[in-house]
Amino acid sequence: MERVTILMSIKPYFAERILKGIKKFELRRKVGEIPERSRIVIYASSPLKAIIGEFIAGRVIEGDPNFIWNFVARIPNSGIEIKDWPYIKGAKTALAIEVLAPKRYDYPLSLEEIRSRIPHFQPPMSYKRVRPGEPLFIILNKLK
Repeated sequence: MERVTILMSIKPYFAERILKGIKKFELRRKVGEIPERSRIVIYASSPLKAIIGEFIAGRVIEGDPNFIWNFVARIPNSGIEIKDWPYIKGAKTALAIEVLAPKRYDYPLSLEEIRSRIPHFQPPMSYKRVRPGEPLFIILNKLK
């Protein structure tokens, strides 16, 4: 079975913490399913505006924001900070996505470069599934 690919917009500060292995969970408002073992491709938002790396989703915990916050708070060295709370506060359903095998790409792929190949490309506000056969899927499979 093909691994699901998800493109996720993450602020550069948090993206760096993920790629350095500091942040072990990414917190999100739920906007769609993220299966365990998904390939999560990191789009670092403004001011960087580039695809810079990826990780594999380990456990994906779903619940109301307080449940999720308390869940990650009990995990030693989760890398979650108070700065993460606003991203899930007030959500109906939130996710804690375990970060496994973070990998920084040798060469970031800038928004400008992506748009030179996919003219009307818009990064997701949060995350979106990238399906096989889509131009972006083909580009992402060439990144290392």
